Amino acid sequence: MPRVFLAVCVALALVAGCKESTSTNQNASSNSQSSSNAKPQIAVIPKGTTHEFWKSVQAGAQKAGQEFNADIIWKGPVKEDDRASQIQVVQEFVADKVAGIVLAPLDENALANPVRAAAQENIPVVIIDSALKGTPGKDFVSFVATDNHKGGELGGEQLAKLLDNKGKVVLLRYAVGSASTEARETGFLDAIKKHPDIQVISSDRYAGATVDTAKTSALNMVDTLKQADGVFCPNESATIGMLLALQQLGLAGKVKFVGFDQTQPLIKAMKDGQVNALVAQDPFKIGYMGVKTMMQHIKGEKVDPLIDTGVQVITPENVNTPEIQNLLAH
Repeated sequence: MPRVFLAVCVALALVAGCKESTSTNQNASSNSQSSSNAKPQIAVIPKGTTHEFWKSVQAGAQKAGQEFNADIIWKGPVKEDDRASQIQVVQEFVADKVAGIVLAPLDENALANPVRAAAQENIPVVIIDSALKGTPGKDFVSFVATDNHKGGELGGEQLAKLLDNKGKVVLLRYAVGSASTEARETGFLDAIKKHPDIQVISSDRYAGATVDTAKTSALNMVDTLKQADGVFCPNESATIGMLLALQQLGLAGKVKFVGFDQTQPLIKAMKDGQVNALVAQDPFKIGYMGVKTMMQHIKGEKVDPLIDTGVQVITPENVNTPEIQNLLAH
């Protein structure tokens, strides 16, 4: 009787062990399936996080994340001159093994090595807004941006039109190493060269990364601004800083002023006659297409190495059209 009892106990133990083993395997399978169903994490790294432009880029990225089933992680430096911080953010996301990185490089040279390091870890990178040294489709997946040279040209032609093709103009540049704004500045000067009766009396001053530094830079050229018939600025912070300086100097509305980017304060200033035109990008589309392109690449779909997100000029004459109102809504 004891031997029979012992045999039964052994048999029951074997059955229980078998069930426990099966349960463990099922849990492992379930965990694996859960992991495979997780949304890919896409890191989106802007140049900065304070300007209205980047808030619209973030909204576009989040919208694409919802549509293409991606988990969007938004992180970048506070100020647009903090190269070291942006490099560190890229390195952190590479270490975290995110599925992909969508990057607006602060500096076309300084961010090249971090992007190469990501590629070596098999983490794809889509560049948005501002160019990076390298070949789109080879050194990184794609470049999604405004045609910045064209944007600068449009700004130059608009200012020339406002001046009846004659007068003195000032270009307040943004920052050294920012490929997007450098292309706009070059485009502006190329357009002005076509009008021999327009003289560029200043083109070597830089606004810096913030509205405050832009205002200070503009105030430091007060004598030049008093001679100017027109002014061009290549980005949001430079435009707002220049506007504040012109207001303080009593020149707002007296100098023809073409800026870049369409924030609500600048639209109001245009309606008030203190800004004459704004070259408009589509930041929402830049963020949206950046994430969309990354998700298409991750899924193995073919993507274009260069994606133009469009650029146009907003004036008092067209600001209330449906097309411009739709752009401003984002």
